[in-house]
Amino acid sequence: MERFRMFLIAASLAAPLAAQPATQPPRESGMPETVSVTGNSRVQLTPDRFSFNVGVQTMAPSVDDAVNQNNARVASVIAALKKAGATDAEIRTSGFAVFPQQNYVQGQPPKVIGYQVSNSVTVAKKEIAQAGRLLQVAINAGVNEASGLMFEVSDPARGRDQGLRGAFDDARVKAGLLAQAAGRTLGRAIVITEGAEPVAPRPMMIGRAMAAKAQAVSEVPVESGSSELTYTVSVVFEMR
Repeated sequence: MERFRMFLIAASLAAPLAAQPATQPPRESGMPETVSVTGNSRVQLTPDRFSFNVGVQTMAPSVDDAVNQNNARVASVIAALKKAGATDAEIRTSGFAVFPQQNYVQGQPPKVIGYQVSNSVTVAKKEIAQAGRLLQVAINAGVNEASGLMFEVSDPARGRDQGLRGAFDDARVKAGLLAQAAGRTLGRAIVITEGAEPVAPRPMMIGRAMAAKAQAVSEVPVESGSSELTYTVSVVFEMR
């Protein structure tokens, strides 16, 4: 009798334990629904720096004569630029080349009839108002090649804050429209990625025709205009 009573007690204690369900792992919360957009902004800035390339090309029967003639003319150009206000730090040699000039006759090997020497100089300066005058000084001193006149913003950070804010605002407007079209409301920004570097303005090309025409005036007329910097951001917004 005592043994049967102990069995009943043990059974009654084990029954609630057996009735308890197995413990389930916690359910992971669902990933938030998002919308990804790209925003753009353009900032107009006044250039504060200019640069241009000028060069001297000479030809002579011998390489020594071609080089000597070129050296003399380039030295005159550099001296004239320095006298006009360009410093040593603002003038640099950007290219030097010697090419043989050959005469081609069918059925015969090429014959060297002379040599062409080219020497180019790049001038970069912050005083925009001096661009036309320095270019004219170089032409008057003997350059016969000119190219790559470019006005630029020396410090793109000048428009960075405005550009990035504008790009983000553009992204938010786009995301809001998409969320509204989907019957949702726009939530917080989850991921923000800055786009490419600001786009620099393209150089203005000035060729031999411009250089020849400029000899008839006291100063090459140039206009710096404005530089446009483009900013881009990619943003992932939460939708509710």
